Amino acid sequence: MAVEKVLKTQKSADTNCIRPVVLSVEGLRTSDGDGVKLRRFIGSSTLPKLDPFLLLDAFSSDEPRDYLGGFPEHPHRGFETVTYVLAGRVRHQDNKGNNGVIEAGGVQWMTAGRGIVHSEMPEQQDGLLSAFQLWVNLPAAQKMTQPQYQEFSAAEIPIEHGHSSEVRVIAGETSAGTVGPVKNVFTEPIYFDVTVRPQGFFMEKIPPTHNSFIIVYEGSIVLSSGSFGEDKVVEAGTLAVLGAGNRVNVTGKDAGAKFLLIAGKPLNEPIAHSGPFVMNTRAEVMQAFQDFWAGRF
Repeated sequence: MAVEKVLKTQKSADTNCIRPVVLSVEGLRTSDGDGVKLRRFIGSSTLPKLDPFLLLDAFSSDEPRDYLGGFPEHPHRGFETVTYVLAGRVRHQDNKGNNGVIEAGGVQWMTAGRGIVHSEMPEQQDGLLSAFQLWVNLPAAQKMTQPQYQEFSAAEIPIEHGHSSEVRVIAGETSAGTVGPVKNVFTEPIYFDVTVRPQGFFMEKIPPTHNSFIIVYEGSIVLSSGSFGEDKVVEAGTLAVLGAGNRVNVTGKDAGAKFLLIAGKPLNEPIAHSGPFVMNTRAEVMQAFQDFWAGRF
């Protein structure tokens, strides 16, 4: 059964409960841009999409040959890209005159809207470069909106300190009232970077309307399944799609862990996707190609 059907079935059954793991994805090793080696967690055959999320790539290497080619100039239309840098520096610039560097701990939430041509290049010759890029769909009514950026440094992202956890709040609001700087009314996203100490505990509410997942990038965790069966151990390098419910319960294993908790309200709209363009119909995708070739971005 497709993951969307599993989620719909569970949501119709019970939403006032702990969200269980319904699918684990280890990611597809591939390359993109000019030879950048990465692991694709969403956007592969295992997990083609998780409405409203279209793609999730993770790249992490201290070998310059794995990332120096970067992502040269390319277009986008119809969705948003979220670049979150854990280590290193990434320079971005576009055909609208925007130019800047995303440094470690910083995030850029770009709304491509009606069209933009940009590049994302490593701002370093050696050392560790580690980052995530997430693609978030836009509703049909906003696909042709003007491009815009929300960009925040590490110092601008609030940190919530718990008894045995720490949360960097990029988007959304925690149960304790900490609000992330990114504002988005389209999919009401949650984007938390969580550190949980060894044997530490983390619990957070998630709106029952949202699809959600956790991706562990350091250490390992135990995700409670509540009344849905056995708890699940999730190791580093694994994405866990969460089922229906209104909260998530996480316990850190012996070495503790770091993970992203991401959720968003599904759009439930048709998707026509080709390369860098995500629209609602094939005709709209073909129009995007024509507009790009004609220099109308």
